[in-house]
Amino acid sequence: MPSSLTPREIVSELDRYIVGQRAAKRAVAIALRNRWRRQHAPPELRDEITPKNIIMMGPTGVGKTEIARRLAKMAGAPFVKVEASKFTEVGYVGRDVDSMVRDLVENAIQLVRSEETEKVKTRARDAAEDRLIDILSGGGGSFFRPQGESKERLRERLRAGTIDDELVEIDVTESAFPVMRGFTPGGMEEINLQDLFGNLPFGLGKKTKKRKVRVQEALEILQQEEAGRLVDMDRVQRDACKRAEQSGIIFIDEIDKIAGREGGHGPDVSREGVQRDILPIVEGSTVTTKYGPVKTDHVLFIAAGAFHVSKPSDLIPELQGRFPIRVELEPLGQADLVRILTEPQNSLIRQYSALLAAEGVTLTIDEGAIAEIARIAQSVNERSQNIGARRLHTVLEKLLDELSFGATELPEKSVKIDAAYVKKQLDEILKDEDLSKYIL
Repeated sequence: MPSSLTPREIVSELDRYIVGQRAAKRAVAIALRNRWRRQHAPPELRDEITPKNIIMMGPTGVGKTEIARRLAKMAGAPFVKVEASKFTEVGYVGRDVDSMVRDLVENAIQLVRSEETEKVKTRARDAAEDRLIDILSGGGGSFFRPQGESKERLRERLRAGTIDDELVEIDVTESAFPVMRGFTPGGMEEINLQDLFGNLPFGLGKKTKKRKVRVQEALEILQQEEAGRLVDMDRVQRDACKRAEQSGIIFIDEIDKIAGREGGHGPDVSREGVQRDILPIVEGSTVTTKYGPVKTDHVLFIAAGAFHVSKPSDLIPELQGRFPIRVELEPLGQADLVRILTEPQNSLIRQYSALLAAEGVTLTIDEGAIAEIARIAQSVNERSQNIGARRLHTVLEKLLDELSFGATELPEKSVKIDAAYVKKQLDEILKDEDLSKYIL
């Protein structure tokens, strides 16, 4: 179901992960809230209210994809990201545009199956425990059971974790069908024959294989099997198709790459063909999937592109009309890069600190060093291609190269990085313009 968060709460949640870009956050927050509002509209109007699709314009690395991805996660909505430049016009070799809807349904299946598995987790755990105790009681594997030990005592030992490392032999159910590649309406794709023949009666289509594993792993394997039996896959497929239709989000990146320019020749013809193929899906059509027909009338489409060379008005008029909301994302400045390094919940500084903490190393990067890292990233962005916040990954990797390589051998397990250390590590590369283009 659509999120019941208010637009202000949605923006506040997005602020935890993405710095700035207020206009884009407001636009997607309103779009998400409108889904909740639509569910509370009179039934006769509900089907008439369609999503107001969005075009995000801005250079790479400013947060376009991340905004859409976080929005979908927040709403518990099926989400798929596609590149418009990967599609080809019908009649050419390549992926057809319908595949974006099929991918969305696959994502919805995973999402709903995960939720249903969580609901039956306790029952599946109990059933798996019973099966494992029966196996252990029979002396499966190298497990030693004291003579006269009751099943209840064995269950207590299992739950206490005292026999986790003991070996036990279990029968694992596997598909008897291989995953093959073949032609589908979306082109050459993987075909899982288990999906087609796996529900045959009398256990046909499945085989068992003996495996010797530790008790802890055996319990997890058996729990997954039991959950698979408890989850009604027919209902999962029905619910997933409905969720894809009602709350799915498709993010079409690089839409500027298929925007034809007046007077163009050659590939522009194909680009316009791709736009015309995308148009009926965005307008609202029915796409055939292996789980049944799926309507796209209420799928939210968010398109994005840098639009350095082309502009939204270069898209065919019909497609422009299907993206009524346009927001421009601002290029990132040095102050934004400082905030990106420190403010988000999953900031790069926290990520690198966590990675080195696994080696027992405590990493501290002071404010002066953070400012210097942001200055260098901004400088390189200005001198070469502006890739926004992605430049921070490159700069930090180079800065921490020696530390990451030798972390296991460090005599001192507490490392503090200041502005002087940053300059020492990166100044030589910055002075050599040709070198900095290759490394930073």
